[in-house]
Parts: sequence; C-alpha cells; structure tokens
Amino acid sequence: MSGLAIEFCGEWFRPEEDGEFDIGREGDLAIDDNPYLHRRFLKVVHEEGIWWLANVGSLISATVCDSGGGVQSWLPPGNRLPLVFPTTSIVFTAGPTTYELMAQLDDAPYHEIRAEDADSGATTIGMISFTTSQKQLIVALAEPMLRREGTGLSEIPSSAAAAKRLGWATTRFNRKLDNVCDKLDRIGVKGLRGGVGALATNRRARLVEYSVASRLVTAADLPLLDLKDDA
Repeated sequence: MSGLAIEFCGEWFRPEEDGEFDIGREGDLAIDDNPYLHRRFLKVVHEEGIWWLANVGSLISATVCDSGGGVQSWLPPGNRLPLVFPTTSIVFTAGPTTYELMAQLDDAPYHEIRAEDADSGATTIGMISFTTSQKQLIVALAEPMLRREGTGLSEIPSSAAAAKRLGWATTRFNRKLDNVCDKLDRIGVKGLRGGVGALATNRRARLVEYSVASRLVTAADLPLLDLKDDA
C-alpha cells in the first residue's frame, strides 16, 4: 500500500508508487468542473524514494505548507517540490473558487515545528507585525475558507463584500489591503505583486491562500470580525 494519502472533501486517494497521479478538472482526482481549472494541474510522482508534487499547469500556482504553518512554499507552473512532512496543505485558486487538499505521508522524513507566539494585540510573522484591523481584513477575506467545515472548496469575497462585512468603506479596505500585501511582499511572500510597482490582479486569492496555509489566520480568529477595530 502507498505511503501517501491525499484527502479532498472527505474522500481519500492513494497514489501508486510506480505511476503518476493527476489532479485537476479531470484525472485521478477530479477536483471540480471549473472552467478556470486546468484539466491536468498537479501531478504526484514517486522517484528515488521521494514523493514529488509537480505543477504541470500553465497559469495557476499553489501554496504548499506543513500543517503547523512553519514551512510554506509557492509552487508556480513548471516547478515541483518534495512532499516530506507528515501532513501537507495544498491550497490553490481557480477563478472565484479556492480549494484545499491535504496530503498525509507515512514515515515522513521531516516533522513540523510549531513555535508559540506570545503576542498581545499584534500578530508577528518573521520580523513584521499586523495590527488588529489588518488581521481583521485578512479574516474577512478568508472567512468562507475558515468556515468551510470539512469541505475542500470555498469562494473568496470581493473587496466590496469584505469591506461591508467589516463595516468599512471600500476605499479604506483597499488601502489596508495594499499595506498588508506590501508587508508580506517585503518578507518574500510571492504572488502579491504583479511586477515592479504593480499589484497582482489576484492578490486577494493569494493572500487568502498564504494566510490560511501558513496559519496566519485560523477559525479561532473569526471573532475578530465582530470587534471594533483600530484605525
């Protein structure tokens, strides 16, 4: 029996070590009849004793993270990375829909290390901090994904809808979104900028993917949506 198992929407799949396992609109794991999703998007193969996850699509990237959120990678088209943790989260967005797969590996060579953060009012990732209102913004965008309750797909709200959820003006929401994306871009989070001086058109999706996969926000943060925020 394969040492790797992949879960999506409560269904488990076991790739064979001597073959290829395709994930996409079609394939061994048919995600969804979503025209924005590649027919073949991800491929899982076992080579030289290691399981590899390859992005064989042409447009969509995936966020790959250990279950503790301590190690996170961005997997763009044409690249691959090894699956080495006991549990790995694979998150990606196609059109308006975000999906999450979970990969579980028996006898994994690496284990997650989770450091406790003793903060008081601000969340720190690396050398940067997020104010309560900045974290509220992230939670508002990620709310459908945080509430998905075992399903592997959700839709990301528009900036206007997320601003309304927080009781903010859309202009204020977009200004804070700029600030959050700039902070993460400065510490090397990929996909939040479209080039020099330009913001990525899909930055909301990328922000949600990163924030959920890295555990920057979790379901425990949902009460932030009902708080009076700072300016």
